[in-house]
Amino acid sequence: MQSVPRWALLSSGCAPAVLVAGWTIAALLEGPAYDPATQPISALAASGSAGFWVMTAALAALGVCHMITALGLRPAALPGRVALGAGGAAAFVVALLPPPSSGGSLRHGSAVAVGFTLLAVWPVLAADRRGAAPWGLRPMPSFTATALMFVSAAWFMIEMHYDGADGAAERLVTALQSFWPFVVVASCLRRPREAEEPSR
Repeated sequence: MQSVPRWALLSSGCAPAVLVAGWTIAALLEGPAYDPATQPISALAASGSAGFWVMTAALAALGVCHMITALGLRPAALPGRVALGAGGAAAFVVALLPPPSSGGSLRHGSAVAVGFTLLAVWPVLAADRRGAAPWGLRPMPSFTATALMFVSAAWFMIEMHYDGADGAAERLVTALQSFWPFVVVASCLRRPREAEEPSR
């Protein structure tokens, strides 16, 4: 089993931190006119919004974090690493294609959809079906993570269609997707220590 470098723990841990900090600070800059429960994160990155640069920088940093983590996650299956890195690249593209201040944007929406999909499927694609795999790369946790991401993404689509709590739903799916790489890296780093411990 190939080892995971310590810097992958830093990059994977920074991903959810920069995302949450980005949407929190950008929302504060927007003021009471912005409702995080009913308005999507994209509204914070829209051209002309008060928190535009904060949210754009956070999305770009999130993408870079995922790409760095994908490089360091050596025990994961290659298709999963490629999907994680490509999902990070998609997040970077989302930052480069902000939505307009009003109305939708096909380019922005397409980049978001591609990123959501890649970051949802990477756990299953990265799974290691051998018995000695770290917990985060085992089939059942990987499948569960992917299923939760797709379910939360479906909730987001439903809420968006009915003008409901799409902001809350989007925050849930993006939080899950940004945090899972950290779980996987941490389990990979823990595995060697467990193997060294004498059996009781």
